[in-house]
Amino acid sequence: MFTFENVDRNYDVASKNFSLDIPKIFNFAFDVLDVRAQKADKEALLSIDTASGNVSSVTYSELSKVSAQFGKALLSLGLKKGDAACVLIGRNPNWHKVLFGCMKVGVISMPGTNLLTAKDIAYRINESQAKAVIVSPMHVEKVNKIVDQCPSLKYLIVTGSASGDWISFETICEEQDTELSSADLPPFLSHETMMIYFTSGTTALPKMVPRDFGYAYAHAATALFWMDLKENDIHWTLTDTGWAKAAWGILFPQMMIGCTTVLYDSPDMDPVEHLKAISNYNVSTFCAPPTVYRLFVQQDLKKFNLSSLRRCLGAGEPLNPEVIRQWFENTGTVIADGYGQTETINIVGNFPGVKSRYGSMGKPVPGFDINIIDDDGHILPDGEVGHIAICTKKKWPVGLFHGYLQNNQLVTDSFRHGWYYTGDTASRDKDGYLWFVGRSDDLISSAGYRISPFEVESALLEHVMIAESAVVGVPDETRGQLVKAYIVLVEGKKGSNELVKEIQDFCKNLTAPYKYPRKIEFVTTLPKTISGKIRRVELRENEN
Repeated sequence: MFTFENVDRNYDVASKNFSLDIPKIFNFAFDVLDVRAQKADKEALLSIDTASGNVSSVTYSELSKVSAQFGKALLSLGLKKGDAACVLIGRNPNWHKVLFGCMKVGVISMPGTNLLTAKDIAYRINESQAKAVIVSPMHVEKVNKIVDQCPSLKYLIVTGSASGDWISFETICEEQDTELSSADLPPFLSHETMMIYFTSGTTALPKMVPRDFGYAYAHAATALFWMDLKENDIHWTLTDTGWAKAAWGILFPQMMIGCTTVLYDSPDMDPVEHLKAISNYNVSTFCAPPTVYRLFVQQDLKKFNLSSLRRCLGAGEPLNPEVIRQWFENTGTVIADGYGQTETINIVGNFPGVKSRYGSMGKPVPGFDINIIDDDGHILPDGEVGHIAICTKKKWPVGLFHGYLQNNQLVTDSFRHGWYYTGDTASRDKDGYLWFVGRSDDLISSAGYRISPFEVESALLEHVMIAESAVVGVPDETRGQLVKAYIVLVEGKKGSNELVKEIQDFCKNLTAPYKYPRKIEFVTTLPKTISGKIRRVELRENEN
């Protein structure tokens, strides 16, 4: 089995010595899942369904056997290696069984969120020419509405009972035995496509990001350093199964290390119930987006027993320093911010044993050459804002995709001068810490100054009456752009002209005076993508 027990996780040592050599032939479902199941029949998933109150345990052995059955069922239906399947299953063990079953026979799975509409599903099927959909019952009617619009679609599979043209996942699995060996199948080359993710577009339709078999192996770096997973951990990542974050948080790193993963299926983000769950299930490593931590620190954290936590992680958007400070004061754990994309694995983070600087993205993951560069590929001096980029000049970085499907212009824009441009900007301090500034198109240019929305938002969140904020640049004849803040106040508070002035003065004392929001609008909610990221582009469009 692929183990990493002898890897020195000390950051300074690993930065000099660590590298991953992706095997030429590799299939995670055979080479990690099945081997781990043979080694020890250990708990892989702790599944908690809050609607029914049902709590169940799934072993590595069960995942291994059912995924073999499903893989054989796919072959019996006529699906083959390279065919695509749209997968819409929420946070329950069937998601893992389906993905691993697809993986075992080379069917390309395309995970999607439960929030997709019928139109969204049709777009994904037609863009990928998918031959199958594999869904939970809540999606059956959506698919029925669009099936006639999708000529490539041949197989409709649903978990649970089936009727009409639908096939029951459980029934076709039960018809197969559990014996499936990679030796009986064509070899799985690490560069061949294993999955496809559709990124959530903010200014255009979602684009397809292919992820190969080697991508799964590359997540060893995610597990070893930023997440710092151990085999006895109970790990919980709050994520929708439709996002690449699920590959990070409930799939590859956790099973590569052999820990137990929590699947918490709840219709609502109730911070009190989530904090109780950390205590009830002895969660030791926990990862959530900044939005969740902001909700957590508004609670009386001393009421909850969070002593089981040894490592807390934040990802999805940069985490504001004030939230990190409050969480540490109440739990004794520092939220370690981490950065990566659908197109990568974890590439920047805060690591155990390395002093965190609140608000910093951290440092490059061992094995990666990450730097801050200009439009022409030149490395910028410390303190200057530029593009976050991965060097591709020598060995191709592990876990980095090779380009979008059916979008050559985006590939050209992303890979230039021997670098992969992430589309995000940051600065680097003299000690090598990276400081996130924003998406390239989120930067505000006001009177010759370049202003980071995130920096202003972080300052605003230190005000006791502010729950959330989003900062954008709005047109101004004199300055080019003005800084405008959309602010959600804490429960029970109302906006006023006096509060506007108070917030502006407060911000001036925390940041350079030119950065304070000259316009403030109080709102009840902020527009967000279905993955929870603030849609500043929508706020900007409303101003134009």
